[in-house]
Amino acid sequence: MEHEPTLEYEAALPAGLDQFGIGVIGAGFIVRDCHLVAYRDAGFRVVGISSRTPDRAAEVASLRGVPRAYRDHHELLADRDVAVLDIAVPPQFQLDVVRDVVRHADHVRAILAQKPLAMSLADAREIVRLCEDAGIVLAVNQNMRHDQSVRACRDVLRRGLIGEPVLGTIDMRAIPHWMPWSRGLNSLSTFVMSIHHLDCFRYWFGDPVRVLASTRPDPRTKFPHRDGINLYILEFANGCRASSWDDVWTGPVREGSQGEIGIRWRVEGTDGLARGTIGWPSYPERTPSTLDWTSRQFGERWFQPRWDNVWFPDAFRGTMGELLAALASGSPPPISGRDNLRTIALVEAVLMSATKHRVVELDAAATT
Repeated sequence: MEHEPTLEYEAALPAGLDQFGIGVIGAGFIVRDCHLVAYRDAGFRVVGISSRTPDRAAEVASLRGVPRAYRDHHELLADRDVAVLDIAVPPQFQLDVVRDVVRHADHVRAILAQKPLAMSLADAREIVRLCEDAGIVLAVNQNMRHDQSVRACRDVLRRGLIGEPVLGTIDMRAIPHWMPWSRGLNSLSTFVMSIHHLDCFRYWFGDPVRVLASTRPDPRTKFPHRDGINLYILEFANGCRASSWDDVWTGPVREGSQGEIGIRWRVEGTDGLARGTIGWPSYPERTPSTLDWTSRQFGERWFQPRWDNVWFPDAFRGTMGELLAALASGSPPPISGRDNLRTIALVEAVLMSATKHRVVELDAAATT
């Protein structure tokens, strides 16, 4: 029997990344229960945290063993022990924070910005420009790339184990928790939820050339919004197709019916196929994602690697770790701000297609 190939399912990080002091701007759930937990477990050195609510920063600092809680992000930026910023504020405020960084913190060498990088391609371009002009290394926290099954599938594709990709699909039936800051945004599901899957398709297959999308409001979400349940198809120049059903409704499961919650994905190639599940919908229960794959290169058998790691919080080791490793080596991070412009452009194209009810072409030059 053929030996089962060992797949890369997490980023390999060098030692010594604790040389960089990390300052965290934001103290919401994602910081408290994901970022800081993953950083502690990875041995990264967080020196302080700020929040729009000082008491909140102090509470999270005490809970997670962070040495300093600042009155606001301006006080944090004055601390020259902060070499790397983890900016985890709502996307509509991220550009203003980056402006403050380049004006007042010339000691900051790198930024990990929360996704979405911005709520428009124009604002995302401005963030990238500001960081490049200031010599700041910018990465974006597209953390689904570090879900174990997603990353292992990428390795399967990179090594040609299932041949050339033909069709990729994601079937999401899950109910996100919309944060209060999402009310009033120009987009709800597309920029806040579907961006994960759109960036994942880019990670697996590269950049698409056109999209066709449809959306409707989510019956459960009471505040005004135009994009709730999202359906979209991506076309790639090499003939590959990708599609996702981003169903944030899933039926009246919160209103008394039985439900079926979960995320399944599948990638078919010319030599085989891979399929998997994403464990995130059961959070805070610790449910690892899964991968099964088969290839005619190995005969009629399924490979089924399994891991103990989970997306929330373990994937956040990867996004920050890759930025710290890039800073140490002088190379660009894999999820760089400039690369992420293509994800923002794709998200905008999907929203435009769904709103205008037409196919939208992607212009690669528009993201430079």
